[in-house]
Amino acid sequence: MNILDCDGVLHPKAIEGLKLFNQKKFFETHEELEDAWRDETGEIRKLYQGILQIAVAYLHITRGNYPGALKVYERGMKWLTPWPDLCRGVDVGQLKKDANKVIVEVKRLGAENIGRFNPMLFQPVQWNEKKIWICDKCGSEMHEKSCKVSCPNCGNRFDCSDLNIYFD
Repeated sequence: MNILDCDGVLHPKAIEGLKLFNQKKFFETHEELEDAWRDETGEIRKLYQGILQIAVAYLHITRGNYPGALKVYERGMKWLTPWPDLCRGVDVGQLKKDANKVIVEVKRLGAENIGRFNPMLFQPVQWNEKKIWICDKCGSEMHEKSCKVSCPNCGNRFDCSDLNIYFD
């Protein structure tokens, strides 16, 4: 994986897929992210594939397919694990945590009780499409480069692992 792939912008179909994911339209999420995955040529396609697989795992949960949910969740996490916590404005770290909480609950319920899964546990993907960061010290627009965010006005800096505090 090329970490520099995180400095680009999201494919328009990926943006649409994230919006659908956040509306819990997991089948449609799959379709949009698959189109983005097909259109991309770089490593970022693997991130799209990981998010797509988590959406499919969630779809299996909503349909009561316990073995399918577990299998596709594992596949999705395999694709997501190598990525940093923030990539192209997507809070990948939080998505991995949220998906893990979902699968822990699915396993707790087991195949016989998956129908009792509470869909409120499906959390939205946190992302910032425009990648605009505002300095909390001076209010200036900050700039991101190589997973570092800095303020050209006051010099305030942090890295992408701290960015989850900036997602609304």
